[in-house]
Amino acid sequence: MELYEALRSTFAAREFTSDLLPDETLARILDHARFAPSGGNRQGWRVIVVREPATKRALGDLSAFAGRRYAAQSANGENPWNTIDPPRVDAATIERTAVPPRLTESIATAPVVLVLCVDLKVVASIDQNLERVGIISGASIYPFAWNVLLAARQEGFAGTITTLAVAQEPKIQALLGIPSHVAVAAVMPLGRPVKQLTKLKRKPVEEFATLERWGGTPLAAKG
Repeated sequence: MELYEALRSTFAAREFTSDLLPDETLARILDHARFAPSGGNRQGWRVIVVREPATKRALGDLSAFAGRRYAAQSANGENPWNTIDPPRVDAATIERTAVPPRLTESIATAPVVLVLCVDLKVVASIDQNLERVGIISGASIYPFAWNVLLAARQEGFAGTITTLAVAQEPKIQALLGIPSHVAVAAVMPLGRPVKQLTKLKRKPVEEFATLERWGGTPLAAKG
């Protein structure tokens, strides 16, 4: 597949057919994904391949805790789980909010679920002393996660990067035997999509890129 076509058509898939994703194909996907960049080329990613139905269901259920707050804040017109603005919905409202099935069922029912982890002993968390949530370590794992989705697209499969279950990370670690110094970065359902999207909606370049400084002249896309 031509690169730009892949970039413009790799979407977040949450509905899958009953087709299996064979180990041979999955290994090929990961074999290409491993060429993602990482800090110091330390390649701190680890992947747990989950096919056992009970384990997939458990991972889906673990997404419900964060999913409930996500849904409650979304319904209230908020940007869920952001670290700047505190929730405007109270705990009781969150507790009685139903979790949309799309946030959990794709994990429970996908042919295969990848639990993507990163070894915190080998990544450079340059922002660890700043007074905000840390994001820099993600530079050493999320390019790999995106490469998995691009490679899956090439093979006719698809998936999405989900993170709701990570709010319950200690329970995921206990479920899968993950050491405490290894962080869970994503829970990724994969399978053959029910429908392959080809046109994705994204903001134009001039809405997010500016010249020289924040709020500067928008970078105009040409051609």
